[in-house]
Amino acid sequence: MVTTNPSALVPPTLVVIRGNSGSGKTTAAREVRRRYGRGAALLEQDYLRRTLLREHDIAHVDPLAPTFITATVRIALDLGYHVILEGILHTERYASVLRQLIENHPGPAAVFYLDVSLDETVRRHLSRDDPIPVTPDEMRRWYTHRDLLNVPGETIIPEPHTFEQTVTTILQASGLISAAPQTPCPQRCRHCARKADTPPAAATIR
Repeated sequence: MVTTNPSALVPPTLVVIRGNSGSGKTTAAREVRRRYGRGAALLEQDYLRRTLLREHDIAHVDPLAPTFITATVRIALDLGYHVILEGILHTERYASVLRQLIENHPGPAAVFYLDVSLDETVRRHLSRDDPIPVTPDEMRRWYTHRDLLNVPGETIIPEPHTFEQTVTTILQASGLISAAPQTPCPQRCRHCARKADTPPAAATIR
């Protein structure tokens, strides 16, 4: 059985970022993890469901993805990683398992919903440098207005927020901006130690 890192004084932080397709959640989540550095795991719903399981995101087949995704999150948390989970994560299929995950997590947990209109999600999708193979009509069929998880402290990020405002809000409201890494790599890795000794002008994000 996997156990929590005994050297950690505070359990890792769980961050859940949700929103409709094209809302900007994936780009924001990747930037949050990039700015944090090593010690934070980024788990993307599309990769876990579509690539690993190759499962359609539909309810009538009793999908395995919700259980698989939340189990993967728990393992990463138990290993000492702060976890950033992002995806559409429709409440129809994910509300129960996500609420249970958050309720049972002994450490800090923060939930964010990018509240973006249908027209804006389509515009953002079409303006991507490398758009995913999804048509505007498909996005319209998938769109759910304000599909909130309705858990305590859920932060709604409004459409007018810039990318920088969104990333900063997630880092600050979740506490990741000041959370120390707990995994062996940033704590005891020789490579990371060499980076820590590098003068600030030449240092890169860990």
